[in-house]
Amino acid sequence: MRATRDISDRADLDVLLRRFYTEAFADPLIGPFFTEVVGTDLEVHLPRITDFWERALFRTASYGRDAFAPHAALHSARPLTAAHFGRWVQLWRASVDGLHRGPRAERAKAQGERIALAMLRRLAGTEATEASARGGGGGFVPLAALRLHTVS
Repeated sequence: MRATRDISDRADLDVLLRRFYTEAFADPLIGPFFTEVVGTDLEVHLPRITDFWERALFRTASYGRDAFAPHAALHSARPLTAAHFGRWVQLWRASVDGLHRGPRAERAKAQGERIALAMLRRLAGTEATEASARGGGGGFVPLAALRLHTVS
């Protein structure tokens, strides 16, 4: 299936997010965070995350949750690294590209990368990620430097 139209409504987000989470749950690098560490129930998570993306892209849904708190708790249980966030971005971009093309699709991809980088910085500490990006070690890989491949 070739992407031919932009993300236009909540129904599009539902399809996109189901595709993304199907890939994320099955991914050997980030899947265990969803399936083993927190035991994510997609049917419970999906309406919440759809609200998040509907607010981000359309400004229509109300999302009053703290998106950082669950990631901080997860990071305490099992540290999230640049590689984990980089893989999340790869899968997110591939999912969007596989279904949609247009300004909202581009915004969704850019927003996903910004969110991933912001989360990583908050979890690791801004100074640590900036030092690593300058070659100071610590395993930080700038997300923009990762090769992004589509997932079929």
